[in-house]
Amino acid sequence: MKKDKILLVEDDSTLAFIIQDAFTREGFDVVCASNGEAGLKLFKETDPDIIVADVMMPKMDGFEMVRLIRLTAPAIPVLFLTARTALDDVVKGFELGANDYIRKPFQILELIVRIRALLKRNRQGVAEDSNLTIGDCYMDFASQSLIVGTETIKLSHTEAVIIDELFRHPNEVVEAKTLMYRIWQNDDYNNLNRLHGFIYKLRRYLSKSTGLELLNVRGIGYKLATTT
Repeated sequence: MKKDKILLVEDDSTLAFIIQDAFTREGFDVVCASNGEAGLKLFKETDPDIIVADVMMPKMDGFEMVRLIRLTAPAIPVLFLTARTALDDVVKGFELGANDYIRKPFQILELIVRIRALLKRNRQGVAEDSNLTIGDCYMDFASQSLIVGTETIKLSHTEAVIIDELFRHPNEVVEAKTLMYRIWQNDDYNNLNRLHGFIYKLRRYLSKSTGLELLNVRGIGYKLATTT
């Protein structure tokens, strides 16, 4: 049976050794890089199943590395390791395509649990149809593209996840906690404001549609309503 391959990009050699050893004992195949430039090169050479990357690194930080990787691999799961706690940094990570993040210091067991959850969800997503059409809108999850009428809009990974969930449940109320669990694996109250921010942007994108409207359902979640 083929092992899941993890690309670990971490400039702290001691921490990298501890994480790599734990991953290996858990049955993963692990390749390591110590900075973003080396991580980008190793990604192209090894075709990993998931990326675990520090944010603050020499030569190229984790944000820039993931931005470049997302140009050719929009669907690969990404988990950031970060000592940063500022909300803007976390939001930037998700905008660039991160699926999850974990703050240092952390428990190795928690990291492994999150990685297994991301891999499982990604495999389930691949099994489903990633191309969805409703009215005059077309969603291609693999390329993270939303076509509204004749206009093509490039989405961030988080935006694509939200649109994918809403498109799969048209004219139904999708609970906010459902979206938060799919994006961040928790429904922490702090994530609710982040979710509102993404919904605001998506509502602007969909405002150009002649047949769809993204509605707030107060206190519950959101509904993608067909209007024609």
